[in-house]
Amino acid sequence: MTLPPEDSDFSGRWCRIKGEFTRDVVCKGLPFKRDERGEYALWQKRFWEHTIRDETDLAHHANYIHYNPIKHGLVSRVSDWPYSSFHRYVRQGWLPQDWAGVVRDSPGAFGERNG
Repeated sequence: MTLPPEDSDFSGRWCRIKGEFTRDVVCKGLPFKRDERGEYALWQKRFWEHTIRDETDLAHHANYIHYNPIKHGLVSRVSDWPYSSFHRYVRQGWLPQDWAGVVRDSPGAFGERNG
């Protein structure tokens, strides 16, 4: 999928990205549950557009993303999630390898509203 640089239709862009990705993984035979409307239960229903304001805002959002695998109970250490930009942050010296420590139990919501 090629998007022009002037494309500011974030909703449309995410709809296309999600749709193409879902079609690709379903065509590969990966099993996904469907929700009550028959849609694949693969994506969050909505997104919030947010322009990063400054370095502090970027750091907060990066921390949120890096911590997400712990929040969802996928790993007990951020460094255990292989698909994260966290590893680049460690290589660059921006974060220590043991950032966030070890979490034995998922702490629950991390800045999100439930329901």
